[in-house]
Amino acid sequence: MDYTIKIGGEAGQGVQTIGETLSRVFSKSGYHVFSYQDYESRIRGGHNFYQIRIADKPLTTFSSKVNILVAMDKESIISHENELSENSQVVYDSSVLNQKFSKSNFLDIPFLDISIKVSGSKIMANSVIMGAVLGMLGMKLDLLKALLKEAFKGKDDKVIKDNEEAAHRGYDYATKHCITCSFFVPVPNKNLMLISGNEAIGLGAISAGLRFYSAYPMTPSTGIMNYIASKALDYGIIVEQAEDEIAAINMALGASFAGVRAMTGTSGGGFALMTEGLSLAGMTETPVVIALAQRPGPATGLPTRTEQADLQFALYTAHGEFPRVVFAPGSPEQAFYLTNKAFDLAERFQIPAIILTDQYLADSQWTYESFDLNKLRYQNYRLRAESLENLKDYKRHAVTETGISPLGIPGESRHLIVTDSDEHDEEGHIIEDAVTRVKMVEKRLFKKLPLIKEEISGPYFYGDEGAEILLIGWGSSYGVLKEVVDILSQDLKVGMMHFSEIYPLPDVAKNNYLERLRSAKITICAENNATGQFARLIRAETGYSFDRLINKYDGRPFSTDWILENIKSFLF
Repeated sequence: MDYTIKIGGEAGQGVQTIGETLSRVFSKSGYHVFSYQDYESRIRGGHNFYQIRIADKPLTTFSSKVNILVAMDKESIISHENELSENSQVVYDSSVLNQKFSKSNFLDIPFLDISIKVSGSKIMANSVIMGAVLGMLGMKLDLLKALLKEAFKGKDDKVIKDNEEAAHRGYDYATKHCITCSFFVPVPNKNLMLISGNEAIGLGAISAGLRFYSAYPMTPSTGIMNYIASKALDYGIIVEQAEDEIAAINMALGASFAGVRAMTGTSGGGFALMTEGLSLAGMTETPVVIALAQRPGPATGLPTRTEQADLQFALYTAHGEFPRVVFAPGSPEQAFYLTNKAFDLAERFQIPAIILTDQYLADSQWTYESFDLNKLRYQNYRLRAESLENLKDYKRHAVTETGISPLGIPGESRHLIVTDSDEHDEEGHIIEDAVTRVKMVEKRLFKKLPLIKEEISGPYFYGDEGAEILLIGWGSSYGVLKEVVDILSQDLKVGMMHFSEIYPLPDVAKNNYLERLRSAKITICAENNATGQFARLIRAETGYSFDRLINKYDGRPFSTDWILENIKSFLF
């Protein structure tokens, strides 16, 4: 069983509400889900869609073929009818589209009329649609009714009952009139967790002991702030919506200096404003985690679309030389663990850590049975009151063998804890001499970097151990490349190498990824950018050049079919 439901319509019609609710119904029913959204940067109008893929096996990407298309506007039919698979169904309301279709696979359901008959208004049409979709799939309404009850908790009982009745009538209409429906949905036996990339980053931060989050809202990073804010009271977290991104990173640095784990999040334009603060973190050796959610630029670009074009920006932005770590998760599961790891490395080495995500990963939802909490890291590297008080002398920037200095908390001892954005001595006071400058640069950069590199894990490999064709990707390309490998492996010796810990690159001596690359007959690097930024990083750091590049930069994510078509053009 592997079906795709696409809900299309204008902004303001409730496309996202329908998609999210159905995704939750499917995951709570025990089906594996992969969902993602495509939406324009407007509050009303335009054309948006929400695509849900459900199956009885784990999913890592969306399907290009649609089984049920819910058309809430004419554009949905114009844009997506060519995506329909065999035995597919198009669901629409002729009174909304002002047009009736005579094709056998078009099912006209009077969503608005049913809603008006139940409640006296059009407002419950979305409940009718959700009930109809479940009816077409032959599923029960119990979970939808429970979610409706939860969504309208605190409202008048009549609102809940009317929405349930609207769903029932949509369900009954679909089961009675969808004569050509041939969908078979087996009965599952488990409840799965549904989680998006943004939620996983937020959850990973909470697992790492986050106590302060500051940000200025910017798509597609805002979901991280929203999720953390929804858990703030439960976990004692302060969430501050700053006046701009400059304030956001400086607030996070202030909170970190004061003794708590802190984080900020933004997209490319906001990260540009944060670069001076990033250098401040480097100079003062103040731990901070930054979520950088990529979208197409330059400038405002396509603010609600996806791209992987900020890699070089994350690697080299900010003035001066100092170490940083850059992670790029490829799934919500990776996002959860890597955010936790980012906090650990940021505090242990007193550096900034950057989580690179993008709109596609941020908004897409995946299902899992659970996350393994035993893999989480938490160690407090700060000197608290007693251990700090026991020190005879305290030097915030003491030159040590590892480059890591004692990290004390202001106000918890008799010691003065001070740092400065100017170059400073071991105590943290401003200096001008060359000798101290050299010592501090070597301490911050050359002593720490080899130790940081030891903590970086090698790329994930999937496929034939003797792969002759090797696909390489990073970040959100993980899921689609994995499915491409599954398809190609039926006839070819193929494998995938996915990098999620980007910088520093994994130690070549400890990982055999260069050897694996050189042993393949053809290596293909796929990136959602125009210039092959990751390919350039590999070439610059290791000297290795990929045989072929696949680059997509239209603001849309890779699809399995699109990559397969490009790969076949190289091979045949």
